[in-house]
Amino acid sequence: MDQSGTNEVDKPLNDNGGNADQAADDGLQFDLFGMPVEAAVQAVPASASAPAGKAAALSSEPHADTDADSDTVATPGAPLQPERKRAPRNTQASAVASLWEEDEDNAAATTSAESHAPPPAPAEAPKKRRGREILAAPPSPELLALGAQLPPQVHLGTSTWSFPGWSGIVYGDDYSNSKLSREGLSAYGAHPLLKTVSIDRSFYQALTVTEYLRYAQQVPEHFRFIVKAPMTITDATVRAERGEPVSLNPCFLNAQMAIDDFVTPCIEGLGVKAGALVFQFSPLPDQMLAQPAVFIERLGEFFNALPQLPDGSCYAIEIRDASLLTPRFIRMLKAVGVRYCVGIHARMPDPLRQAAALALLDGEPAGPLIVRWSLHGGFKYEQAKAKYEPFNRLVDEDPATRASLAELAARYALAGQPVVIAVNNKAEGSAPLSCVKLAAEIVDAYARLNHGREANGENVPTEAASDVDAPRPEPRHEDAAPDENHDGSDGENHSESESGGENCGESGSEDRSSAARE
Repeated sequence: MDQSGTNEVDKPLNDNGGNADQAADDGLQFDLFGMPVEAAVQAVPASASAPAGKAAALSSEPHADTDADSDTVATPGAPLQPERKRAPRNTQASAVASLWEEDEDNAAATTSAESHAPPPAPAEAPKKRRGREILAAPPSPELLALGAQLPPQVHLGTSTWSFPGWSGIVYGDDYSNSKLSREGLSAYGAHPLLKTVSIDRSFYQALTVTEYLRYAQQVPEHFRFIVKAPMTITDATVRAERGEPVSLNPCFLNAQMAIDDFVTPCIEGLGVKAGALVFQFSPLPDQMLAQPAVFIERLGEFFNALPQLPDGSCYAIEIRDASLLTPRFIRMLKAVGVRYCVGIHARMPDPLRQAAALALLDGEPAGPLIVRWSLHGGFKYEQAKAKYEPFNRLVDEDPATRASLAELAARYALAGQPVVIAVNNKAEGSAPLSCVKLAAEIVDAYARLNHGREANGENVPTEAASDVDAPRPEPRHEDAAPDENHDGSDGENHSESESGGENCGESGSEDRSSAARE
């Protein structure tokens, strides 16, 4: 039986089952489990070939799993033992195949979902940062020619720069007040005539080094700033919400506060572009005006306590009490090296009379000329603002004041001294347009005076000195620059501040109530 069985086993293995019919004719033999020997013999090759089948199942497409299943179909009545041995292999192969099928099904489902799903909604755009660059208005050939004719030491400019109404005059498009406040200085500084600007925002609140630095980075090297000292130092009165005086200001003329809150951050932030640091004094209380000598002495002590400024910068003072404009006052300024700022304002004398005070200070022009042309005669700030907005045209031209300033500027420029003039929108209706008219008159006055000096055989500077190179006999007389006519005391409240569109309270009333916001 063993021999017969062995022969029967070898033949199917060698002949691939080709002698199966002959074995059936010879008679079937059964093993101890009642299984035909032929069936048992066939089970051996299936078992022996299982590793190959397993490898095939692991390496074939998913349908190979079905072929493996067909190999496990047993003859009816076969015992369970062989199936138990093969089940793990088939299960493993089936599991591997099912993993592939699951991966393919998932991939197919994903592809199908993506192909049928609506396009994803665009991500919510971040809030628009108003990133478009502020463009400068293209200058006309006439404007370029005028800028080339203006003596180089003459710096003209405006009080603040954030006016949307200047579109087409200074700026090349329409921009908001806040955007111009943050980013408009680059376009402003590209104007052929605008070489200075007054930072009036510092009058209402002390600025940081970072804020000053941000301004300086937007303008060219020849540009010079006029910066107003905080009103907490220059207003002798503490004021209520509407500006009415409440009590004397304990911080008035506090030199250490002026150094910490104003001088140091200003110089560190603006550097060589810091032109004039202007202390604009509001109208003084009656008790101080009753003793002018005491006030002037105290003022001299205050300026003496301030640090000396670097070359190209100077301290300047602007007052709103004409009664202080005395020889004693001028002598004090000369002693401490502080420039007098000519303020064109209803509370002060006309430009020619203030020029006489300058002559007393300088004799011949011997230091920078600082002018702030703030307000048209006969108007309060609120009235002028309401009449002139949006400040895009000259409404009330003031040829007399313009001619006086042009003559004064030409004299100082001809003497090689720096000239810095800031014009307010409320002087004639549009500060940059006033600068154009003023520049033309300065050019004419300079040529006329220069011709007269040549005719008289006087020495005439062959080349205009820069504001840095001009001789300055007084230690603090370096470059100067005017400030806008916002005296914090006269209620000339300035809504056009460069502080990002914040309204500085240009209330228009010239009483002291508006001084608090100035």
